[in-house]
Amino acid sequence: MSARRKAVRTDAELECPHLDAGLRERGVDLLLLPDGVAEAELMREVADADLLLMCYTPVTARVIEAARRLRGIVKYGVGIDAIDIDAAKARRIPVVNVPQYAERTVAEGAFALLLALAKKLVPMHAAMRRDGWLWPASPWLGTDIADRTLGLVGVGRIGRSMARIAGAGFGARVLGYDPHVSAEQMRAAGVHKCDRLHEMLAECDFVSIHCVLNEATRGLIGEPQFAAMKPGAVLINVSRGALVDEGALLRALQGGRLGGAGLDVFSQEPLALAGHPLSPLFGMDNVLLTPHLTFFTREAMQRLQDETLQRCDELLAGQPVLVKSRDPRLASQQHGVRFD
Repeated sequence: MSARRKAVRTDAELECPHLDAGLRERGVDLLLLPDGVAEAELMREVADADLLLMCYTPVTARVIEAARRLRGIVKYGVGIDAIDIDAAKARRIPVVNVPQYAERTVAEGAFALLLALAKKLVPMHAAMRRDGWLWPASPWLGTDIADRTLGLVGVGRIGRSMARIAGAGFGARVLGYDPHVSAEQMRAAGVHKCDRLHEMLAECDFVSIHCVLNEATRGLIGEPQFAAMKPGAVLINVSRGALVDEGALLRALQGGRLGGAGLDVFSQEPLALAGHPLSPLFGMDNVLLTPHLTFFTREAMQRLQDETLQRCDELLAGQPVLVKSRDPRLASQQHGVRFD
């Protein structure tokens, strides 16, 4: 391999030491750029790059047009909504993600949020730290998972992992809404398929979102869906913030329609204690917030870095890059790719 190839990795705050060292060992000049890098700076740096690795930073048509020698765009993660896929296809630049590294990991994170909210662990812990002890009283009265109903909005790999934890593991009844997954596939994961989202929401004590973000799913859970939910239901979102109308979510929580929410993702990231549209969430005892890190475990990060290096090796060698995702935006590529 040539010694003077260049890779640009955005979102350097997400530490990937194995990935970075691996690229440098391969003779690649690696440039790390921070989250929030300006489009103009990214355009300037990718102009002579062979690889662009990104996690959250938008890769716009202008960035892609500026990258005159780019061999591929690698999303080290799952969601590809920040990449202009059409612009990449027009330039015959393959785009690949790493869709399978954290399926069970993210499902575990989602269930941890659900369990903590059901058992009121966050306000109970805060009160214990403040007062030293609590007696049984209505503020601490939790909810069982067993025999309750969990609704999955999206029943792909992560959704099915969530179903196994909640159903086989904790004895919940699991319903699923996903137009792209058959009743037979859901049944194999212990999920009963629902054809109408509103009807499913009305039956659920817990609702967990596990679908991809695209134009069809943006704002999928909004005012009408919150109105359809069982009063006191709990919402979990570990997928993408923009799947939810966050203004409607805030109103549903403030008005008492929702019993709680566990959120790992937000339309505008990072979240902030003040000056952010969702800053009022920080003052709610029935809301549990995490900073887009349900994927972040030792095991998942090792898998992510290993597979990202595999995809980089293929691109640097001029081989077709392996696309494992079933997302139609990636599956429609015709140049420089091969499919799992």
